[in-house]
Amino acid sequence: MFGYYLQMALRSLKRSPVLTTLMVLAVGLGIGASMSMLTVLHVMSGDPLPGRSALLFRPYLNPLPLDFKQSRFGPDPSIKMTWPDAMALLQARKGVRQAAMAEGRALISSNNPDVRPRNASVEFTTGDFFAMFGVPMLDGQAWSATDDAQRARVVVLSQSLAQRLLGNGHAVGQSVNLDGHDFRVVGVVQDWKPRPRFYADAQAKLYSGSDDAFVPLSTAMDLKLGVNSTSGWGNDNDSLTSPTVSWLQFWVQLQTPAQVTNYRRFLHDYAAQQKASGAYQRPPADARLYGMMAWLDHLNLVPGDVRLQSWLALGFLFVCMVNIVALLLAKYLRRANEISVRRALGARRGDIFVQFGIESALIGLAGGALGLCIAEIGLWSIRQRPDDYAHMARMDPSMLLGTFLLAVLASVLAGLLPAWRACRVAPALQLKTL
Repeated sequence: MFGYYLQMALRSLKRSPVLTTLMVLAVGLGIGASMSMLTVLHVMSGDPLPGRSALLFRPYLNPLPLDFKQSRFGPDPSIKMTWPDAMALLQARKGVRQAAMAEGRALISSNNPDVRPRNASVEFTTGDFFAMFGVPMLDGQAWSATDDAQRARVVVLSQSLAQRLLGNGHAVGQSVNLDGHDFRVVGVVQDWKPRPRFYADAQAKLYSGSDDAFVPLSTAMDLKLGVNSTSGWGNDNDSLTSPTVSWLQFWVQLQTPAQVTNYRRFLHDYAAQQKASGAYQRPPADARLYGMMAWLDHLNLVPGDVRLQSWLALGFLFVCMVNIVALLLAKYLRRANEISVRRALGARRGDIFVQFGIESALIGLAGGALGLCIAEIGLWSIRQRPDDYAHMARMDPSMLLGTFLLAVLASVLAGLLPAWRACRVAPALQLKTL
């Protein structure tokens, strides 16, 4: 029976090619515009570490004075953590793993005179960083807690930088130079590019940047290696160890709901102690623990114009569907005589409804194919923009499938009212006119 309905639907669409073309074009334009923006929204708000993000949390402490006035243009200093706070959380070791980190840049070179030095992005962090985030290690291993404590001059290189500096041989055990200081390579990691880079400074390139090397945070402090950005609000803003300078990110791994509850209580108690000592002015309730996805939402990584354009595109799709409703309604009611004859020959209302539903679905499939082409053109134009996220504007398999599902669903929904009206045609009244 389905094949029969499909054959009749195809015959009906071929009978009015202009009307069919208009409906397919309307679906294609609406789907193309909406899927272009929904794809951008999808890639920008995706999970950077699927399967692991549910165990990762971002502690938030607010040491800002009560009279602090946030600049309209600068970032919120409380998004980052101060050195005293980060060290206190590290030493408490209330999580399964914890790591403090900050971004910097350094001139990196090798002993090979034929290889030019490179100005590289360096992540200053602690040893738990690699195991906590699941950074894939290709050779060697991460440095130990002892290396952190002893401020060891060790470095972990990315695969691409290791090959550039040291060739395709065994890099572990060799030496590289960072800003005039010799470091021993203890590990090489696969080029690791989570999107967004949730652990990076909010002012960094979260969708296109990557780390070339990793250095112990304590070593970076000992050698006074420069960090990319700091925020200060007091009189002592020259020292990175000042309690009024924020520049660190901090993440903790918690395995169970009980550990999450205990860590929240620990943060509250820590903030209460700081307030009692006069270091904090704000209430302990300001201390919070964010899950990874909640923290990304807190940062508002998706620009407002992307969200607005997504809503506008969906609104345009709605307008297209309203037009399709009108076109289908006119088409189906114009076939009232045909419907009446079929009803007189024994067709039920449900049969008429299914037939017209299949016709709407075919329009949706054709419109989805056209919409996919339009969406790809739209995504290509987005990739030409200079925005940090622009290069990620590409459809993955889920979005490709979603394009056709949305097109068919929209077309079938648009065809519900016309199909219902067609089913309500009174055969006796129509047959009298024949």
